[in-house]
Amino acid sequence: MQVGVPKEIKPDEHRVGLTPASVRELTIHGHQVVVEQGAAAGIGISDDTYRAAGATVAGSAAEVFAAAALIVKVKEPQANEIAMLRDGQVLFTYLHLAADRVQTEGLLRTGATCVAYETVTDARGALPLLAPMSEVAGRMAVQVGAYCLEKEQGGAGILLGGVPGVPPAKVVVLGGGVSGTNAARMAVGLEASVTIIDKSLPRLYDLDLQFGPRATTLFATVEAIEQAVLDADLVIGAVLVPGGAAPRLVSRSMVRAMRPGSVLVDISIDQGGCFETSRPTTHSHPTYVEEGAVHYCVTNMPGAVARTSTFALNNATLPFVLALAGKGWRRALAEDVHLRHGLNVHAGKLTHAAVAHDLELPYTPAEAVIETSVR
Repeated sequence: MQVGVPKEIKPDEHRVGLTPASVRELTIHGHQVVVEQGAAAGIGISDDTYRAAGATVAGSAAEVFAAAALIVKVKEPQANEIAMLRDGQVLFTYLHLAADRVQTEGLLRTGATCVAYETVTDARGALPLLAPMSEVAGRMAVQVGAYCLEKEQGGAGILLGGVPGVPPAKVVVLGGGVSGTNAARMAVGLEASVTIIDKSLPRLYDLDLQFGPRATTLFATVEAIEQAVLDADLVIGAVLVPGGAAPRLVSRSMVRAMRPGSVLVDISIDQGGCFETSRPTTHSHPTYVEEGAVHYCVTNMPGAVARTSTFALNNATLPFVLALAGKGWRRALAEDVHLRHGLNVHAGKLTHAAVAHDLELPYTPAEAVIETSVR
């Protein structure tokens, strides 16, 4: 199969869909790979390195989209990329459709088959292609939160870990999944006072075993969230509904009641955000102040550490890329229920229940389109 890797064009995005090592793996299996010129320049990988791995280097994204049957990206396709998708083509990337009706309707019009990294599952019910970027975002959230607490960044002027005789910052992590756990791990390591809130008692039990007295765990209720947030210096939003829009857990009135100079980092922003005051930002302009609080709401947080993120992501996605290229999307999805969960759009039909529910659009089960296609 011809596999295409265009250069990412979302603002401040330097990750790339396939590393040279992944390209080599594909070519060894008999596939052809075409990579857009300069696709990995942002992480220090040259076009010649891709050529040495067996890829062809194309001069433009248009050439890549025209040549490839399978497009492998990192971020959701932008408007001009959607315009280059065609009927029967397969797109494999992050999509986050539940918070983006415009993108969803655009992809439905293309007739393409779109498989989303963030809804592929594994045998444990986890999200293996979201996990590596969630790890990165969780760890970054504490770094950027600590920076935003500095006075010159609009924060209250608080050192996250405090010093002898002065208490540390109070950090509240909403959500105890992969992002939240990694955020808590970093905050605990910097000696902040950490509270983790989640709605799953088994997850809270695991977190209590992991962190012991170094972190407090709370069951998620409206009152628990409100009390913790109002007392916090830094709140990290790390809630996730697989495929669906993030729930709004922190209201505008709660933000208004926080201490001036408090900081909110919304990891959930690519799914709409979990703070009512959240709106998407970029790495070039990552923060804004609203209701007296500093908000960091960058939709592609791992893009700031693009080299680390690219290699971590490829470690997770490569087996699925090989399956899609080697078997074709129909057989690959028919044989692997976990990859099938990644199917969001096919031939003008929306095939993920949570996305359809949140956008109030018609839903067609993935099994139905696979069966129809096989016929």
